[in-house]
Amino acid sequence: MMHPMSEPLFPEYLLWIWFALTALSVAYVAWDLFTSTPEMKVMKYGWVLVTLYTGPIGLIIYWFSCREPSPGTHEQFIAPLWKQTVGSTIHCAAGDATGIIVAAAITGYFGLSMGVDIWLEYAAGFAFGLFIFQALFMKDMMKMSYGQALRHSFLPEWVSMNAMMAGMMPTMVILMSRDMRAMEANSPWFWAAMSAATLVGVVVAYPVNYWLVKNKLKHGMGTERALGKGGAPIAEDPGHPAHSTAMAGMAGMHHGVPPEKRETAHQGHDMAAMPGMDMSDGAQVSGLRKAVVTLLTLAMLAVGYYLAARYGDLNMRPGEPMSMPMPMPAMPGHSM
Repeated sequence: MMHPMSEPLFPEYLLWIWFALTALSVAYVAWDLFTSTPEMKVMKYGWVLVTLYTGPIGLIIYWFSCREPSPGTHEQFIAPLWKQTVGSTIHCAAGDATGIIVAAAITGYFGLSMGVDIWLEYAAGFAFGLFIFQALFMKDMMKMSYGQALRHSFLPEWVSMNAMMAGMMPTMVILMSRDMRAMEANSPWFWAAMSAATLVGVVVAYPVNYWLVKNKLKHGMGTERALGKGGAPIAEDPGHPAHSTAMAGMAGMHHGVPPEKRETAHQGHDMAAMPGMDMSDGAQVSGLRKAVVTLLTLAMLAVGYYLAARYGDLNMRPGEPMSMPMPMPAMPGHSM
């Protein structure tokens, strides 16, 4: 017999309303990105995936942090550090959350305990984020080989993944403990739990990504006009609305620079013009600071595991009743 707390937390029709709003949000974000907003290609797919997981909330974040308000203004619009950090966090969530969700959908069919599942999901999220969304998709932008991109991305991806999982783990376990239908990928409650977990993961991962972007250890929001594969640098397109702004920046950058050195300065303009995208100074961050932040994210992961174990059931398996009853809070005017 399942514990009463396995009853759904809200009516199922609200769940389907959320899914409908999510479909509309994904459709709009995909349409806007591939027709109007000149975001980098990898980030276009990242935004679509994250909006699929976070629904209307993802659309709101996209609207205020990435959507180009008018032609030629994307570079200026995404320049603030907080928006650069949103881009970094979305990139992290697109890779890590996708790996976690795919792993959770697969492991559910093997009847593994939640205590085993969460670490398989952690490994899958880290692998998907590092090997695909970071190293594979970003190697051309970083002008590195795949092996170099792996080494460059390992630490930023690891600390981002720790923070992401610190938020997702307890959310998934607690929600699945309250309604075990959420452990099975063929249930709408599974996707509701994953949506909630991704939202919490994004919130927890944001401060870590802020530190990474600020210290140029991870890229932020970008634009295909300067950085995307096949995107022409703005300064080379006189007909582009943003050309005059870019040329003004180039003029200021070249003022007082000898002619023989201007070509080198011009080559670096595309990266330098995009805050958060020039990661050349990341190597200046001391090993001690990196170690401290890494330990901090591991502590966050440990707290997430504690919350999952304390308020959820790590021994539960799909299709079985919980091994430990969840404590039920007393309702006002009712005795236990």
